[in-house]
Amino acid sequence: MDDEQAVERANAEFYAAFEAVDLERMSKVWAAGSYAASVTCVHPGWPMLRGRAEVLRAWALIMANTPYIQFVLTDVNIDVHGDQAIVTCGENILTADDDTETGFLAGGSVVTTNIFVRDEVGDWRLWLHHGSPVLNNVADDDEPES
Repeated sequence: MDDEQAVERANAEFYAAFEAVDLERMSKVWAAGSYAASVTCVHPGWPMLRGRAEVLRAWALIMANTPYIQFVLTDVNIDVHGDQAIVTCGENILTADDDTETGFLAGGSVVTTNIFVRDEVGDWRLWLHHGSPVLNNVADDDEPES
């Protein structure tokens, strides 16, 4: 498997861990060791989280309050540069709430940058996740209003 395929697999595991609401699995995705202090995560609408422990605490909180989530990734681009890789993509998100009579279902879009680093044993680990909400979609042939 080449580096791009390995990064693609690591990126897919990040989303699979989230969909499975599996904190142990999510913990394995994130960089550790010499990278632990600089691990960074920005969830849409949240302040920046820095440090592996702080990031994993946030994931524990999110997962404790997420009964269902599904991601459909679009426009995935992977660029590998030595022991670092950048993945950009669109996250199309479906969530549901089992606590309501209707099983409330919501959707949203986020543009994301995920930066991976190759760890000491050669595995790709997430070093930075930054998600920004997409507030509106403007078609390519539509002119934005001034």
